[in-house]
Amino acid sequence: MRKKALNSPTSLQSLRRRARVRGPMEVKEELHHLQNRWVLWFFKNDRGRAWRDNLQQITKFDTVEDFWALYSHIKLASKLSAGCDYALFKDGIEPTWEDARNKRGGRWLISLAKERRHIDLDRLWLETLLCLIGESFEEFGQEVCGAVVNIRSKKDKISVWTQEAENQKAVLHIGRVYKERLGLSTKTIIGYQTHADTATKSNTVAKSKPLAKNKTPAEGNTLAEDKFVVQEGLGSAPHSAPLSP
Repeated sequence: MRKKALNSPTSLQSLRRRARVRGPMEVKEELHHLQNRWVLWFFKNDRGRAWRDNLQQITKFDTVEDFWALYSHIKLASKLSAGCDYALFKDGIEPTWEDARNKRGGRWLISLAKERRHIDLDRLWLETLLCLIGESFEEFGQEVCGAVVNIRSKKDKISVWTQEAENQKAVLHIGRVYKERLGLSTKTIIGYQTHADTATKSNTVAKSKPLAKNKTPAEGNTLAEDKFVVQEGLGSAPHSAPLSP
């Protein structure tokens, strides 16, 4: 039932109708509760302010109905200005590399040319949100910290953050499920970067080659046809700002 509600924002309308007839307390018992409480964050780059002051917590929610109410009242990602980010993280985890739940982790990263912003971005971001709140990663759901969408002048990025980069089994499972849920072809490459590498390295270039067995996924490793390879030139952030530029 919760899965059906996740895909049906129209359930909000029926809830409002029942609330008017039967009272809000009775309707509250009918809400579809999520496994985790989630927090939506918003970042707007203002170089005249400290980085942390640009990051704002918008709201928390823990039901399907509250998610759709929120989603229907905020700007679509494609409508945000360059330099803005949305981040959805589990309650208690901040969308920063330095957070204790993030610092040993990494992110599955998708980059979109700005020409695709009004074609693919909103669909992919919504599907990412539904993957998170719907616990699509099964037994490895506890490894997922959150997701970020970055709007930039040249290209946009969507990423899913994981807790432990060394947990290769979990990282691979999350990447495969995520890629399948987004409807990406088997030839489409999505990259995994550790936060440690992203924070310290810049303009990484490496030849494509398979990742050795039992080796920790590292910055630049990608998922293509269910194999990790090292991709050329994923690059990284110039400083430790958590919502990557």
